Amino acid sequence: MAVVLLSSLVFSSVPHPVLAAEAAPDDERMPDEGMSDESMPDESMLDRVVVTASRTARTRDQTLAAITVIDRVEIDRLQPPSLQVLLAGGAGIALANNGGEGKATSVFLRGTESDHVLVLVDGIKLGSATSGGASLQDIPPEQVERIEIVRGPFSSLYGSEALGGVIQIFTRRPQGSAMPSFTLATGSERMRRATLGVGGRFGDTAQGGWYAINASHNRTDGINAYRGPRGFDPDLDGYRNDALVLQGGWRFDERWDVEARVFRAEGRNEYDGTASNLSETMQQTVGGLLRYAPTDALRIALNLARSDDLSDNYRNAVYASTFDTRRRMATLQADATLGEALLTFGLDWQADRVGSSTRYARDRRINRGVFVQWQQDFGAQSLQASLRRDEDSQFGGVTTGSALWGWRLGDALRLSARYGTAYKAPTFNELYFPSYGNPALQPEHARSVEVGLRGEHAVGSWSLNAFETRIDDLIAYDADLRPAPGPNNIDRARIRGIEAVGELRVADWDLRASATWLDPRADGDNASRGRYLPRRPTRSGRLDIDRRFDRVSLGASITGAGHRYENLANTRRLDGYGRVDLRIGFEFARDWSVQLIAGNVFDRRYETAEFYPQPGRHWLLALRHAPGAR
Repeated sequence: MAVVLLSSLVFSSVPHPVLAAEAAPDDERMPDEGMSDESMPDESMLDRVVVTASRTARTRDQTLAAITVIDRVEIDRLQPPSLQVLLAGGAGIALANNGGEGKATSVFLRGTESDHVLVLVDGIKLGSATSGGASLQDIPPEQVERIEIVRGPFSSLYGSEALGGVIQIFTRRPQGSAMPSFTLATGSERMRRATLGVGGRFGDTAQGGWYAINASHNRTDGINAYRGPRGFDPDLDGYRNDALVLQGGWRFDERWDVEARVFRAEGRNEYDGTASNLSETMQQTVGGLLRYAPTDALRIALNLARSDDLSDNYRNAVYASTFDTRRRMATLQADATLGEALLTFGLDWQADRVGSSTRYARDRRINRGVFVQWQQDFGAQSLQASLRRDEDSQFGGVTTGSALWGWRLGDALRLSARYGTAYKAPTFNELYFPSYGNPALQPEHARSVEVGLRGEHAVGSWSLNAFETRIDDLIAYDADLRPAPGPNNIDRARIRGIEAVGELRVADWDLRASATWLDPRADGDNASRGRYLPRRPTRSGRLDIDRRFDRVSLGASITGAGHRYENLANTRRLDGYGRVDLRIGFEFARDWSVQLIAGNVFDRRYETAEFYPQPGRHWLLALRHAPGAR
């Protein structure tokens, strides 16, 4: 069904049938068992587990939230140059990119703001307290084992920022004994990529350990990323990224185990600008996890972590500014099995600190959160209810809650419904940036309702979700604010949407499709009432088609999006687009393969943010050694 819906969407929303990439089927393998705060299932459940939707390990069938999972098999098949290419066209996802690989990318989940999406790396919050967003463009796909995308409000489990949903990225971990892997690739715009990884497990299930080391290098001359009137320079805007993941763990016995991990990504990004045109960035997460199970019915986890988002900016090689964010975090979580129910309760602590060449009136704040969740099946019906209280050192207390209900209509169908509230605290830039910030800002608040239907069949699966989100005290630019224009709690928003996802296997062909219909409008008592929120297309979708012939694999990805507006006044329109990506792979020896990717093969010219063009036709050729991959 979703394939038919996507086809009608694409051909009705773009000027001509030039279409393109996507990929995000539901994975049924075990995610990293060292995620942040989850209780672990027994071995019989390890092939169908997700964790982000409940902060506990639940099978895919038990999960009530709308979720998309992208696994390593899918990433290897698509060989995307960046996470934004991998995510584009997914259910509920809209992207705005500032000119190609490595450039700033905003993610709008279900039509909410770009800073309404919480990004986690192995359970550790990633992002900047000044800008409010996470630099997804600096996380290389080569370092990713799995991505879970949970759509809808999740402040009742995660606090601020999870108003639109959560994107959790799991870095790569070993699946067995020590086996090295590597990739070498070259492509258009002088793309050069190299990855090297090694990892393994030792001991047994009762006592033993594991380790993983993965490094990657990515460099491109890029394209001319900006064609606008300010700071225009008709040159190529290059990008370089070096990333490293170090992690390991040890199980002392059936009751105790510990893990530690470091993720670090350094970037060098060229762009056109008046104040600066070069940024040197670093994103890093460092964390340790201790788990203890005093009984079979009780599991306790302590997670200590630090996250850094650092940026030095230059203008024509002369230093211009620094914006650094440093976060310290701690979580204590307990999961108790009470008969047929699972009770989860925990404490979160987070301290943000800003170090910048720009002086902020306040440069630090602390948030403390306490949450509780109840999950239980009642025959054919299921319930997940959660409640959370956050105490912010700047804004005081906020209470959020969520309730999800599911009802199995036979063996193949399940009906679900949801109501949830969420909030988002203002960023330091919105509050204190000189000559712009407004220290009187209050948090944004949202309430959301949703109903869904999911089907699981022998040849595939599908889901359909309809939702409405209303946001109060929406932070928006206020030209009439005194003494100077800036952000203000002046607006409201009403966002309605439908998401369709389908996966089908027919005669050795694998088809995966997603489509989103969105109606994101301002709803305030001002001139913007009824107008579309900027940079959100009202229709978008993706179709992946793949076939394997013994050692040869073929595939195509089609991505399309309707028109969008650059501004809230809806006077600056960006046309819809469609693009096609093709791929072919050949396994010439055991564990050795080559793959050729042709992106945007019809050379479609389009923009997802005004004045920032996207790459035209491009290619990538990769040699890969991956033991055990198929």
